Amino acid sequence: MPNPWMLPEADEAAVRRLAELVALKIRAGDTLALHGDLGAGKTTFARALIRALVGDGNEEVPSPTFALVQTYDAPRLDIAHIDLYRLADEGEAMELGITDLAMRGAVVIEWPERAPSLSGPDRLDISLTESDGADRRDVTIAAHGSWEARLDRLREIADFLAQAGVANDAPVAYLQGDASARAYARTVRDGVPVILMDWPPQPDGPPIKDGLPYSRIAHLAEGTAAFQSVGKLLSSAGLVAPHTYAADHARGLMLIGDLGDRVFGVEVDKGTDQETMWAAATETLVQMRALDANRVRDWNAGEGRAAPVRDYDRGAYEIETTLVPDWYWPLVKGSTIPPEARAAFEAAWAPVLDRIVRDAGRTITLRDYHSPNLLFMPERGGAAHNQVGIIDYQDALIGHPAFDLVSLLQDARLDVPAATEDRLYARYVTAVRAREVGFDEAAFRFAYAALGAQRNTKILGIFARLWKRDGKPNYLRHIPRIWRYLERDLAHPGLGDVARWYDAHFPRAVRETAPQARSAD
Repeated sequence: MPNPWMLPEADEAAVRRLAELVALKIRAGDTLALHGDLGAGKTTFARALIRALVGDGNEEVPSPTFALVQTYDAPRLDIAHIDLYRLADEGEAMELGITDLAMRGAVVIEWPERAPSLSGPDRLDISLTESDGADRRDVTIAAHGSWEARLDRLREIADFLAQAGVANDAPVAYLQGDASARAYARTVRDGVPVILMDWPPQPDGPPIKDGLPYSRIAHLAEGTAAFQSVGKLLSSAGLVAPHTYAADHARGLMLIGDLGDRVFGVEVDKGTDQETMWAAATETLVQMRALDANRVRDWNAGEGRAAPVRDYDRGAYEIETTLVPDWYWPLVKGSTIPPEARAAFEAAWAPVLDRIVRDAGRTITLRDYHSPNLLFMPERGGAAHNQVGIIDYQDALIGHPAFDLVSLLQDARLDVPAATEDRLYARYVTAVRAREVGFDEAAFRFAYAALGAQRNTKILGIFARLWKRDGKPNYLRHIPRIWRYLERDLAHPGLGDVARWYDAHFPRAVRETAPQARSAD
């Protein structure tokens, strides 16, 4: 066990902050064991933790002294607040079903020393004792099991927030993430809403080709420096990206501007007109075309090339398509792909990828320009590109502008009707034709279909990988939608060989049904 984390003379605000930080990293199966005399602040900590988890600072959290157990259904996990003070022996504690509660979520136990065997292996021991300061206590946190690494990270986050000027009484609230290793929290700095980005450095995966891991071949960003660099570039072009208030790139921590809650997908659920938002995002892409490849390269040279924007090269396109034979095929068919089927897959894609690369390299390509990463901001007024906030762009490359357009109009998370896609595609082409002499619409149409097929192929593999490797089955429900988009793309005559390969190996019945999440093994 590493050295414990000690907070001397912590006031009530510091105890609440500690609880909010713990809430960022808590997982199902965790035990939080709260030690201390009566009045030491155990219930204060538990109340702040539970309020952070349920996302309501006014949630009623009574002491469970008499009820013994109080449970809460939080968005991320169930949480049980347990008080063992009135128990005579450990046998009585067993009757509470604490083990079952821990299996469903996490447990917070006051007076855990009355039933020590109930604490699980992944445990935080949090001891609160009165200090000499008025209304203050000394806090000691000791980690066990998987909490050791998580507690180290919380110490880094606490230190970063203090250095970044976030006051100790500023609330820190978890924000639901997506499929990446990044985590986010909302807080306030000098009265300004900000977002904490928690993106610890990640080790490279195993080598899969030419001695390189997937992340290197696909040119995935390796840290927060890329996010800051690309964000500055987008802002310089008049686009709306979060401002960086503080950054510690070595530890993977940033404090960035909060663009609000009006995420495109959420707005659709609320009834905001989809086509209005997607039209604004389409106009934003027209504006983004001004960021030509030379400007992007010059910009990164000016940034000291700490986070260069690379070319979307053939190797990256190719390794992304291979996610289908590597992950989607085994998920659906229950076996590895035969060598002859893989060879036919690669042969069908080869001329398509060659043509994509030959015609690419025009502008910045954000690669994830779709509803989870776009915010509707009509209150800003002005041109359309001033009303669309952009996030999650650290994997940007220099590539073909059609890639982001198809990412938007064939959204992986929600349906974009074919008629809407057609109208907005035409809107984009009309706007570009008016700006650019010699715009080749036929070449752009091929690129749109080819990159749509490439991206949707990649997504089939990614969603399969998220389940089989990462144990995240929720993405499987989107797969029939991805197939519908892919079929639109494969209708282009230039993609005939790719279409025939899919027709031969994945019939319509497979396409129309989401794979069953049977096992992550």
